[in-house]
Amino acid sequence: MQLYHGSNKVVETPVYGEGNPQNDYGLGFYCTENLELAKEWACPRDIDGFANQYELDLEGLTVCHLTEAPYHILNWLAILLENRVFAVSEGLPSQARRYILETFLPDYKRYDILIGYRADDSYFAFANAFLNGTISLTQLGRAMYLGRLGEQVVLRSERAFKAIHFVDSLPVPGTVYYPKRVARDREARSEFQREKTRDDIRGNIYILDILRQEWKNDDARLR
Repeated sequence: MQLYHGSNKVVETPVYGEGNPQNDYGLGFYCTENLELAKEWACPRDIDGFANQYELDLEGLTVCHLTEAPYHILNWLAILLENRVFAVSEGLPSQARRYILETFLPDYKRYDILIGYRADDSYFAFANAFLNGTISLTQLGRAMYLGRLGEQVVLRSERAFKAIHFVDSLPVPGTVYYPKRVARDREARSEFQREKTRDDIRGNIYILDILRQEWKNDDARLR
């Protein structure tokens, strides 16, 4: 697998155990198969960065594809709620957060590699809207594709870190890719506002329905 990691520096040897434990999937080395996305991620501000290129040997590694069956959108949301820090209001949102963590959190930490959605800032608005009951389960699922943020590949285990090899580092001009990053996030937010008005409340599933009916992780309606 060919991977890219956007950063403000050249990273020839990713170090196991370093990083931010409050990223989407916890502590790990975050990459993408999409070079353009890596270039945007390298420029969170209007400064130059680097798209570091690697090859990952998957032989012998366990891989969890969170965007494929048997996983569903509430599994992804549960992982996000466990790792990321963002404000959740009292009442329905806090009860929903607790129920999702208790019911839908998968055993993702046992895998060497995780592949799943990336949560930019705009995605916290989507997650909060779902917890607040203002968008449906279907809308939350569609929101994951807004802005074309793509998937990220996360190395979590020491064994995975030993299987990745540095290839090259490509300079990224911040004056070009920071505006692209901002535009992508803005596009996602704009599409989300249009998405919120698209569904009729009748016939759709909201978080309150899931709580009242006590949905479980194997509920067929989540497939």
